[in-house]
Amino acid sequence: MRGTVEGLPTPHPLIYQLPAVYLGEDFIQRFLGALDDVLAPVLLTVDNLPAHLDPRTAPEDFLAWTGQWVAADPSPDRPAGQRRAAVLGAMERHRRRGTRGGLVEAVRQEFGTDAEIEETGGTSWSETARSTLPGPPGAAPRVTVRVRVADPDAAGAERLRRLVAGEVPAHVGYDTELLPLKDAS
Repeated sequence: MRGTVEGLPTPHPLIYQLPAVYLGEDFIQRFLGALDDVLAPVLLTVDNLPAHLDPRTAPEDFLAWTGQWVAADPSPDRPAGQRRAAVLGAMERHRRRGTRGGLVEAVRQEFGTDAEIEETGGTSWSETARSTLPGPPGAAPRVTVRVRVADPDAAGAERLRRLVAGEVPAHVGYDTELLPLKDAS
């Protein structure tokens, strides 16, 4: 929550908005000085609103707020640079959401590694009605996502499951596997 900032100068002192006859009044100067202290953070925020709304320059509390606007919910325990990148790239990711490329990018952003993806679906085009669709006949579309990390754990597996559930189309079934890194030998 934003509040007063000790010693913050006001960009527009209220005393100078009054007629000159009031400039010598001690009570009015003290009263307006107190209002200036309260209004200074508000005026400076409004004056710098474009910088507050840009994920690259926004203060941390504004970054979380603007992230909600674009449905980017980066984990607060991640480094600030990753949270800023998540909010900045949210619109592009939403455009690709539900595609293989969008799923790969979402896993890369969340886990820092690429995913191995197997899918039963595909696309085709035909001028003939009722042409066969790609994939096994009568099988429901399904995707399997495997992610290899240094230390797989139950929390990471649940995080992967939630991520995939939010990324694949509603009619597509999915399986997730969080696996240890392959041996380098």
